[in-house]
Amino acid sequence: MTVQIGIDLGGTKIEIAVLDEQGHCIHRQRQASPSHSYTAILDTMNGLLWSARQSLNLPAPQVIGIGMPGCLDAHTQLVRGSNTQAMNHQPLKADLQSLWGCEVRLENDANCLALSEAMDGAGADGNVVFAAILGTGCGGGVVVNRQLLSGRHAIAGEWGHNPLPWPTHEELDVPPCWCGLKGCLETWLSGTAFAVDHARVNGGQRDAIEIVQAMRQGDLAAVKSFERYIDRLGRALAQVVNLLDPDCIVLGGGMSNVQEIYPRVNAAMQPCAFGVTVTTPVLPAQHGDSSGVRGAAWLCR
Repeated sequence: MTVQIGIDLGGTKIEIAVLDEQGHCIHRQRQASPSHSYTAILDTMNGLLWSARQSLNLPAPQVIGIGMPGCLDAHTQLVRGSNTQAMNHQPLKADLQSLWGCEVRLENDANCLALSEAMDGAGADGNVVFAAILGTGCGGGVVVNRQLLSGRHAIAGEWGHNPLPWPTHEELDVPPCWCGLKGCLETWLSGTAFAVDHARVNGGQRDAIEIVQAMRQGDLAAVKSFERYIDRLGRALAQVVNLLDPDCIVLGGGMSNVQEIYPRVNAAMQPCAFGVTVTTPVLPAQHGDSSGVRGAAWLCR
């Protein structure tokens, strides 16, 4: 049996998926991510692979695809730019190839989301697909004619570490991102950032899910927090339209499950679009929170 194996290294979970020749998922398993420890991350990945092989009676794989936050530096071959900071400066590809004795193909997790959705998901009918993760962190990926764009420095589509466009005065006075820059989209549009913004304005501690639930119940502070979020998301995606003019935009990550985003986001994009009426479809990932791991498996082809 010919299969493709993918592993997604998320900030909160590590997931493995095995696809058959038609791209159907025949095995899927996830565990909480021990994001504090690089060694524990390797151990968790190895355990998931061993479990998948036992479950499906698979031989040793020849290639495995990995989706991860950040990227592999082309010169040092070390991980950089990961918001799972225990992975930064680690030789992840070399360590995994030594551990498993096979080829390992690494890509940014948002690139894997984009590839999955462009191949057989929400963006399957488009030539240019932009995908964004709105989860623990915030990233982006670009696929053109079903070919992933990685770029010279492996940072193509790294949307989350560009600044929030057209900021208000209040939006300029914020703490720096973990990357060292100030005003990154990740500090405004991730699920974590949504909760931080709500607390900054209203005090207290609520996570993103609690704020959305309160918004749905008519809580005025939560409604206003969500309105700020939509406005910022609209500005950020309008910049994508101005630069790439994609056939569609696909959203993944926890915030993509907030259905109230989709009827409103095009109107929020409109004031910042360059001289056009924005008709770009903004869609949730068809494969949900497993789209990234499916994209990692697609890397094996």
